[in-house]
Amino acid sequence: MKSIYLLLLFILFSSAVRAGEKVKGYVYDERKQPIIGANVYWEGSQNGTTTDTDGFFEIEPIAATQNLVVSYIGYTPSITPVENPQTLLHITIKGEVELSEVVVSERKMGTIASRTSVLQTSKITYDELCRAACCNLAESFETNPSVDVSYSDAATGARQIKLLGLSGTYVQMLTENYPNFRGAASLYGLDYVPGPWMESIQVSKGTSSVKNGYEALAGQINVEFKKPPTADIFSGNVFASDAGRYEANTDASWHINDKVSTGLLLHYSNDTRQHDGNGDGFLDIPLTEQYNLMNRWYHQLDNYIAQYGFRYLHENRTGGQDTRHNHFPDPYRIHLNTNRGELFTKQAYIIDKEKVESVALILSGSYHDQRSMYDRTPYNIYQKNVYASLLYEKEFTPAHSLSTGLSLNYDGFNENVTLNHARTPFNRSETVYGAYVQYTYNWDDKLILLAGIRGDYSTLYDFFVTPRVHLKYNPFDWFHIRASAGKGFRTANVLAENNFLLASSRKITIADHLDQEEAWNTGLNLSFYVPLFGKELTINGEWYYTNFLHQVVVDMDSDPHAVRFYNLDGKSYSNSYQIEASYPFFRGFTLTAAYRYTDAKTDYQNEAGETYRVKKPLMNDYKGLITASYQTPLKKWQFDLTSQFNGGGRMPTPDVNNPLWEPDFNAFTVVNAQVTKYFKTWSIYVGAENLFDYKQSNPIIDAENPRGDNFDGTMVWGPVHGRKIYAGLRVNIGRD
Repeated sequence: MKSIYLLLLFILFSSAVRAGEKVKGYVYDERKQPIIGANVYWEGSQNGTTTDTDGFFEIEPIAATQNLVVSYIGYTPSITPVENPQTLLHITIKGEVELSEVVVSERKMGTIASRTSVLQTSKITYDELCRAACCNLAESFETNPSVDVSYSDAATGARQIKLLGLSGTYVQMLTENYPNFRGAASLYGLDYVPGPWMESIQVSKGTSSVKNGYEALAGQINVEFKKPPTADIFSGNVFASDAGRYEANTDASWHINDKVSTGLLLHYSNDTRQHDGNGDGFLDIPLTEQYNLMNRWYHQLDNYIAQYGFRYLHENRTGGQDTRHNHFPDPYRIHLNTNRGELFTKQAYIIDKEKVESVALILSGSYHDQRSMYDRTPYNIYQKNVYASLLYEKEFTPAHSLSTGLSLNYDGFNENVTLNHARTPFNRSETVYGAYVQYTYNWDDKLILLAGIRGDYSTLYDFFVTPRVHLKYNPFDWFHIRASAGKGFRTANVLAENNFLLASSRKITIADHLDQEEAWNTGLNLSFYVPLFGKELTINGEWYYTNFLHQVVVDMDSDPHAVRFYNLDGKSYSNSYQIEASYPFFRGFTLTAAYRYTDAKTDYQNEAGETYRVKKPLMNDYKGLITASYQTPLKKWQFDLTSQFNGGGRMPTPDVNNPLWEPDFNAFTVVNAQVTKYFKTWSIYVGAENLFDYKQSNPIIDAENPRGDNFDGTMVWGPVHGRKIYAGLRVNIGRD
């Protein structure tokens, strides 16, 4: 026992010794964008660190020198005298090194895995988004091995995310760190975020911080939009494809004075050419037209920062039979008309800069109006959402910090549909009041412990508690270990999240008194940064396990002519294993390879009430990805190639007496390529999606008889359209 006390005393003493004042700051490029992974060290010493995803660093002062050096490949090193260690530094480094009129530039990293964050987070930068067409958020993950985006059905064009072997409903969607695209917007929300508007995307796997709520069962995806203080004066993007899609995006920012700035973002897209490549009589891609705009304001005083903004979206979407040749006197058509408005504000007051003490208030509200007609079945949904979060944070010492806060979320649904020949209203509301506390212990950036707990009260499900813990340990600079465990909860909005199922003749049955979904998620991540031939080989290996205690099962197996929603009686889980390696073989060229295996199973109930466990349907057993990118030394040209190797999987159980589809689907490969030519303030790009024209042969079951008992447009496991050739123009007028 005495030895234990001595050990604890030693740890406390070590923490106290290391809890001295650290020098802190941010590193930016000339456009005021954060530099990620920059080297920060004291001149003439080996004491150094690197900047995180926000360009932030902390470093212990030394007695030998006051000169702080910041370096990054392709940038001029900066030397900054540090006279007062308590002053927060803002260091800008130039983005080019000029040698005898020859400019040597190094390309910025596309996807960055944070080395300092205790959470396993990867940041998809704007440069990475430019490697593909990236018309919207749904098309932003083509080069990402972790996130899959697939069509939910072959008629409406609804797309869903899959992460860790789970559908996107278990991934918490955030925009600038507040929850968004929930409920009514969850099905088509990926298409509501134009690609050129985004500054970056952060993808976190497993349980996340309790700050943003209790809903992240599989992970979080946070979208950061371009911000007025750092955005270009003007940027624009026009795009067209041989499939008949064209769109235009533009954004501009104005600095009214040194304290106030504003930005305006506009988007228009049109994809209204009918095409039926597989000859089944149905449109391969729905006809869509979208208007989207955002205006935001930024106001900063010495210790006070405020943001305000609003968004409005209008979209018309039409799917169903091809009407060009008048083969269908009474065509089967699906029409969706959507209007969505959002208001948001973020207010922050810095109480003490030295102690990183601040208080912040986030408020957002949205109204979503979707009026739909699935052939002769009307479905309308109206959702109101109000979200509020009050946060307080303080760093007591460099080793100990605390975050706490209160939150409120209100969802009001007015939803009605004709199910089984009966008009059925699904009107409901839920208000959730919450509070959380989160503690961080940081021992010299070697060992970081993040522990949080929140309690919430739901007007539908009473009181529940969400505990989460994250651990990061760096035994060596080249080897990092992360581990996490925690709970997640969510309310299943059955029809709002699955109304694409109306594009079938399946009978929909929803059980009474559905449970709140609840799951434990545990994960382990190992990261290696291996020096190899003067460069760095990065290897990441991970395992995540999600175990459901309560789940709303979507059962398309027990009856091939029905879909049933009921509470889980048994076990449902997902195991996800992934390994990823990246290496810059030579200047400007980077190759990334990844492989993921998924084992996801659920207990279903047949009509006799018997339970049986099978793999989740329409889920790939594995995914492999190889992506190569080369940028010429003067950044005149860029070449990108991505190959996705998608494994086979299980289909929903077909009818035994009349099997209209195979019980399994085969593996397939999709290849995308793009070439970009850069000029001083603009660039042009051409590319191809699905280069080798792979298509699922029968995405719609019994397409010849869409009003018959066997019609089903939801049996989608692969691409529903063939090769697309596209071209575009980008213009960027930067701020000096």
